[in-house]
Amino acid sequence: MTSHKSTQTMKPATAAKKLGVYLEATPAEFREGVVTRDELSALQTDPPEWLRDLRRNGPHPRPVVAARLGVSISGLARGGVTEPLTTEQIDALKNDCPEWLQKERATQAEVRKEAARLKEKKAS
Repeated sequence: MTSHKSTQTMKPATAAKKLGVYLEATPAEFREGVVTRDELSALQTDPPEWLRDLRRNGPHPRPVVAARLGVSISGLARGGVTEPLTTEQIDALKNDCPEWLQKERATQAEVRKEAARLKEKKAS
């Protein structure tokens, strides 16, 4: 009996999520096809110019925006940020540091502190 290894594929949305980029900003050929695991691996190890540019300048998806601002995705929503942002827009928010961002950063710091406390308690 011969084993035939089928190529695993994923939707462009899944691949974009794994690459940390906003799907709508990717090239049409990426959005309209399917991505194999080998292609995803190649994109991760040797990203083409369009991918490097998206990672550098955006627009960035909400998880990336939240991470760069140091808040949760829910915190972004509470702050009224629902659209993807560019690196320039993220930097402007960091510089302006509106009240909602300060509050959400403090909340996120408390969440991390509590998670660390619980982890330490569980370990002992």
